[in-house]
Amino acid sequence: MKLKFLLISILFAVPVIFGQSFTSSADKTTVGENERFRIYFSFEGGGQNDLSDFRPPKFEGVKVLSGPNPSTNMQIINGQVSQSITYSYIVQAEKAGKYTVGSASVKYKNQKFTTRPFKLIILQAGTRTQSGQTTGGYSNDEIAQNLFIRAIPDRREVYRGEQVTVTYKLYTRLNIESPQISKMPKYNGFWAEDLEQIKTINFAVEMYNGQRFRSAVLKKVALFPTQSGELEVTPFELDVPVRIKKRSGRNDFFDDFFSDSFFGRTETIEFTAKSNTLKIKAKPLPTTGAPESFNGVVGQFRFNASINENEVEVNDAVSIKMDITGTGNLKLVNLPELDLPPGFEVYDPKTSENISRKGKIAGSKRIEYLIVPRIPGRKEINPVEFSYFDPVAKKYVTHRSKPFSINVKAGKNAVIGNVTGYSKEDVKLLSEDIRFIKTSTEGLVKVERSSILPGWFWPALLVPFIAFLAVLGIKKRQDKLSGNVRLQKFKKAEKAARNRLKTAKKAAGTGDSGKFFSEIYLALTGYLEDKLDISKAEFTIDRAAADLADRGVEAGLIEKIRKITEKCEFIRFAPQQGTAEAETEMYKETLDVIVKIENSNIGGKRK
Repeated sequence: MKLKFLLISILFAVPVIFGQSFTSSADKTTVGENERFRIYFSFEGGGQNDLSDFRPPKFEGVKVLSGPNPSTNMQIINGQVSQSITYSYIVQAEKAGKYTVGSASVKYKNQKFTTRPFKLIILQAGTRTQSGQTTGGYSNDEIAQNLFIRAIPDRREVYRGEQVTVTYKLYTRLNIESPQISKMPKYNGFWAEDLEQIKTINFAVEMYNGQRFRSAVLKKVALFPTQSGELEVTPFELDVPVRIKKRSGRNDFFDDFFSDSFFGRTETIEFTAKSNTLKIKAKPLPTTGAPESFNGVVGQFRFNASINENEVEVNDAVSIKMDITGTGNLKLVNLPELDLPPGFEVYDPKTSENISRKGKIAGSKRIEYLIVPRIPGRKEINPVEFSYFDPVAKKYVTHRSKPFSINVKAGKNAVIGNVTGYSKEDVKLLSEDIRFIKTSTEGLVKVERSSILPGWFWPALLVPFIAFLAVLGIKKRQDKLSGNVRLQKFKKAEKAARNRLKTAKKAAGTGDSGKFFSEIYLALTGYLEDKLDISKAEFTIDRAAADLADRGVEAGLIEKIRKITEKCEFIRFAPQQGTAEAETEMYKETLDVIVKIENSNIGGKRK
């Protein structure tokens, strides 16, 4: 049979008296013939001097090789002393079958404690599989049972736009060294937000499927489905150096795989631990009941809108603020629209965010509009609406502000009307400008018609017309450019990337590697988003690589992009990459990649 390598511990609780307990446990409850394992009897809450008359059970189906081997443990927590003693046995399974390990007993201050019996299953021995052999005589299957990654979602069925939290945990029973990421998971069909940056791997004991492992959280990520249907998250892969003791080929040395390497020849092998592939079902949002103001936001939010002034003069600025707080993907919250009456000039809104990434994506988002009244009078601004879908209540929710009333006064320098363009100071009496009609011809000279219209007159008439056409063409081009968001993003992509790189260069060599590599990553991915017209919600490196390949960008340059983004992701797991030399080299590589893409003329049509 295929031998299993996972350490199992199953606790059988007994009544606790005054904080004392006596329990039994085993490495495994299902073993193979001739397989070695350990059985433990642990007394908690008392010292060895107070224990007496320990009596082991009758061991059925196993041969005792060593024991009892007592060991003591003492802990001091908040000034409280806790003691325990464990009696361990090394045993070897004999004949296949089902057996019962009976109750052990011990006396503590003349009080008798007993353990509960537990079942033991011994399977018939088979032939060890030779597939996937690795250095040291162990198969990949055997190592994979003792070293693996779990991708643990908090739910497997959500609405489109609702958060799924995935925790990646490393489980090991082996002696491992510093792991390195070999492949990040792909979140196709999701908007992904990293949660709680993990800078160091801290192991703790955890039971999984009745087995005891050392486990550590590697990564937490919040996923928001951007489309409906069954979506897949690819495995997270980690290259782990494993230090093992060379196997001699005898089953008697099975435990050597887990034992201390001090007394044997050891070697370090590279093993790739993989997580499971996740399947997440994203349900579509209800098609009925959606308000007109709904634009795809999913979560639970509060909304408030306010105005800073209700009485102003013409040309005085007025601020309208909208605050959105709650749980959900605030980055995808679009701006509520203002419905303004005529006579207002509106400036581009200012947006600020405060987002918490601890467990659930939550926080607040403020949107501030600056409007300027140009016409006096009392103005009414219609209420502002903000709608979202609540996945808990399974319904659409709409928040509606109160209407805003603004009294706009003319003021001292107010504009009269909306079309004259004259201020009060420009209005003058016209009596001095009136001239009387001459009634006599004295002093008048007859002028020839040809002298009234010189030769250059008619060509000169074309000049204003030509100038008008030129101005009209420039205006149309500017209007087209300002209305074409895609074209604007395309033209400004390189400039925005250089600004990000300047920020990264300032962070280089300061010791803040996290900020440096974050700015490098944002510079490159932001450039690709703008240049390839990919929204943040749909952007992935694979999508960008495919688009670049379609546009004729050489494979070597695309591979450089992959390596740069992977290095930025890996930095928290490989702190040695955060040196000043590595940061300078990363800066140069990123700048070189952006320049080469810019020179590759990818703005043309796809091939």
